[in-house]
Amino acid sequence: MAPGVFCVSLLTVIIAQSECCVPHSIQAQVPVEVRPGYVISQVPVTGCHIQGQWLTSSDPHFAMRSDGTIVTVDVTTVTAEGRSFWVRGRDGGGRRWRMEVHLSPDLEQEHIQVPMRVPFNVPAHKGVQRGPSEVLRRSKRRWSPLPFTIIEQDIPPFPKDVELVGSDSSVNFTVYYIISGSGVTMPPEKLFSVDRDTGMVRVHYPVDREQYPKFVFTAQVFDRRSGKETDRPLDITVLVEDINDNAPTFSGPLTFSVLEQCKPGTEVGEVKSTDKDEADTPHTKIRYTLLTGGQFFTIGSHSGLITAKTSTLDRETQVVNAVTVEIRDMDGANNGLFNTATATITLLDINDNPPTFRETTYKATVKENQADMLVLRIPVDDKDEEKTPNWNARFVITQGNENGNFRIDTDPETNEGLLYVIKPLDYEKGKTVKLMISAQNEAPLVGMAGTWLSIPVDVSVGDEDEGPEFTPPNMVIRVKENTPNGTLLSTYTALDPETKSSKGIKYYTKFDPGSWIAVGETTGELRVANTIDLESPLVTNGAYTITIKAVDESKKSGNGNITLLIEDVNDNVPMIVPGTYLTLCEGEDGQMGSVTIEAEDADLSPYARPFNFMLPEGHDGKWRLRDIQSLLFVFYCTTKGEKIYMEDCSGGMLLKSNTEAPGDEVKSAALLNVPSTGVAVDTVDGSVKGAGLVGLLDQNGVGCPAPGPPLIGQKTINLNRESSRRDFLTAQGQSSFYSTGQYGGGNFYTDTTFLKQSQASSTLSALHTWKTNGLYLGKKLVYFADESEERYADDVARAYGYEGEGSPAGSVGCCSDFGDQENLDFLDSLGSKFKTLANICMDKEEEI
Repeated sequence: MAPGVFCVSLLTVIIAQSECCVPHSIQAQVPVEVRPGYVISQVPVTGCHIQGQWLTSSDPHFAMRSDGTIVTVDVTTVTAEGRSFWVRGRDGGGRRWRMEVHLSPDLEQEHIQVPMRVPFNVPAHKGVQRGPSEVLRRSKRRWSPLPFTIIEQDIPPFPKDVELVGSDSSVNFTVYYIISGSGVTMPPEKLFSVDRDTGMVRVHYPVDREQYPKFVFTAQVFDRRSGKETDRPLDITVLVEDINDNAPTFSGPLTFSVLEQCKPGTEVGEVKSTDKDEADTPHTKIRYTLLTGGQFFTIGSHSGLITAKTSTLDRETQVVNAVTVEIRDMDGANNGLFNTATATITLLDINDNPPTFRETTYKATVKENQADMLVLRIPVDDKDEEKTPNWNARFVITQGNENGNFRIDTDPETNEGLLYVIKPLDYEKGKTVKLMISAQNEAPLVGMAGTWLSIPVDVSVGDEDEGPEFTPPNMVIRVKENTPNGTLLSTYTALDPETKSSKGIKYYTKFDPGSWIAVGETTGELRVANTIDLESPLVTNGAYTITIKAVDESKKSGNGNITLLIEDVNDNVPMIVPGTYLTLCEGEDGQMGSVTIEAEDADLSPYARPFNFMLPEGHDGKWRLRDIQSLLFVFYCTTKGEKIYMEDCSGGMLLKSNTEAPGDEVKSAALLNVPSTGVAVDTVDGSVKGAGLVGLLDQNGVGCPAPGPPLIGQKTINLNRESSRRDFLTAQGQSSFYSTGQYGGGNFYTDTTFLKQSQASSTLSALHTWKTNGLYLGKKLVYFADESEERYADDVARAYGYEGEGSPAGSVGCCSDFGDQENLDFLDSLGSKFKTLANICMDKEEEI
């Protein structure tokens, strides 16, 4: 061997007994492509207890025979870098060993691949003897040594030989060896040493693999004479072989929770663990086992996942379940190291228990006429978790509370039902009230629970001596004003609720601001005591209210109310307003003017307007009265804005329309009063306008009426927008009314053929005067004459809204305007008087 070459020789180390010879590593040259069945080498197991021996390979491409032969399993390629794997074994006595196999390709010669016994090879070195069966095969020179191996926590005696290092320079020089680095001159110091003469590396004390898994130190060789290095320094790697000296430990929480009555297989939680020994070895292959609690739970043997085993987990039986978990390495083998711990599994509550009553029925007593008081406490029991929606009770009255006399709440502290009476009970109407009360929870029932439970509650009503009661409690009496004193109007009596008798009850007037009615003390007769006046300020909307008090023999009392609906009589004379004297002015041309005489009456229709004005006897004949209520009334309709000029105030006439049906856009009517003097009036598309005239008291008898209240005509024309212009009619009439439209527009009822007069003429005095109305009409005429077409959108149709008071027929407003002109179903709901009219008309038609 040439000088300067530094190599390593392998020395077999006895690891168990002196007769069991297994080296730490072997080397073999093989073809680049190794076929199945090719024998790589044989592990010398001579002297080891072969029976019961266990052999395995870390590389699945190679298999171990029981005699130690290493055989190729499938086609395998060995590259120029070589290939290495481990062979592990354990003899029958339980002693374990590990050997590393290094394969290198034979690039210089071709091998015949036949099964053969290839012994392990080691580099030649002085003092190393080979057995008779060993065959020396020279391999290529290795500049990097194989890793050395020591066993962690090895047992004494120490020091122990590890491996032999040697340099080819020892052929030409007398050399010595030194080492330095980790485990030698660096912590842990003095773990390794080397024999200066032979190069044998020794270990001096046990080492923990979990702390120092490997060591790398440097070997150097020197000439003893010159002290110079004879070869390059060489790094030596020492691996610490793991032993199973660490039991697995729990690394995660052991507190879990799951809903009660969950389905089998429901995940509860995962137990986690760790092992400090070498990973991916049996030393760290952990198996999980439940030592207790297996009747309810299971655990994954390698995952550690705890799952429910049954669906019968009941929190009300046991809230917390403690299970013992064992973790054991070596995949659970008996010789594996283990630890145990207790996992706590808490069952979470579900609402699987409805509230239960402690009694089968409850009874309570309450006096009549009492309210807002606690009647009964109803306790319940619930097995679910307290102070949760599954436990909190909610009570419901399911029967017997149709009149709303009771309310039931829940006491938040005791969970009891609190039954209250909130509306007074009447003993005379019922001596016992039977309730049905259901106890529920805030949360719905789930799981195997049934339904909510109910219980009957009988409430007895206690009798009390009550005051008299009037029947009816409110009486309505119609009476005409000025009814003579002493007239018997009615009898108003009260009964004792207990005896149903009016015996011994006396009656008194409690409220009668005008002292109009006297009540009989023992009979309850109601007689007129003073003049009943409809126009009195004590009357509101034609009604006068009286309160009567009834007192029984025990001084208990009760009240009843009487409403007098007062009918009007003609007991007020008309009065000229504003005073007795009027002023008449003479014009510059000597022509006398005129004045308007107005009057008012406090009575209602028909005892008020219209008035009949007369001059007193003995006047000089120079004066004339003209009734202003014979007024002109005008209707007209056009389809576009144009001027209508009215110059004449002729007498009543009727100009018929040339159409017979309303136009598509004619919805309802409006009225326009036309003044006596000619004015220009702007017309509006599809609208109807009318103007009224007011009469004057004049001296010369000249003629045209002045603006005044409108007059309703007895006939009307049909309007249709299809015609560019419509004729108009004028009609004479005697009755008048006041309108409250946008510009004094009419309040009246229309259909396709008639314009009906409102009966509410009495409202005239309550609203504006004729003069004020004249001003409004004047403004409207100016508005029509001056405004442009933009005003058309504002001048909309106005349906009537008021008919006055006191009409015996009531309102006919339902007939004012209909979208469907041909639907006559409304006639069936117009009342008895309309039906009578309809029958009369039908009889006349049949006669015709």
